[in-house]
Amino acid sequence: MLLITKIIIAIVALLHFYFLWLEMFAWTTKARKVFLNFPQDLFEPTKSMAANQGLYNGFLAAGLVWSLLIQDMQWQIYTALFFLSCVAIAGIYGAISVSKKIFTIQALPALIAIILLLATLYSS
Repeated sequence: MLLITKIIIAIVALLHFYFLWLEMFAWTTKARKVFLNFPQDLFEPTKSMAANQGLYNGFLAAGLVWSLLIQDMQWQIYTALFFLSCVAIAGIYGAISVSKKIFTIQALPALIAIILLLATLYSS
């Protein structure tokens, strides 16, 4: 079960590296095709704001990758739980304030990983 959990954590990290790239480097190009409900005329004026959001996503991804590299199992789980909780909370807030689709893309994978990590923590 721990291997499956680590794979899900890696997927969540990869998603956030993708969000980093999209928001920091492709906001006025590729993001226009991803965020179809966002007004097209606002991409250029919000470029620096999106880059800031991308940077935060990068920190979340880096924390998740770091959690996979920690040797001590207990600290690995605690670190992963912290960063996954940040992702889940951000995803839930985004689903409430922006689009319900954010819950499925961002919060749900993090919540699944949290449940699996807690099961691992309390079964040992």
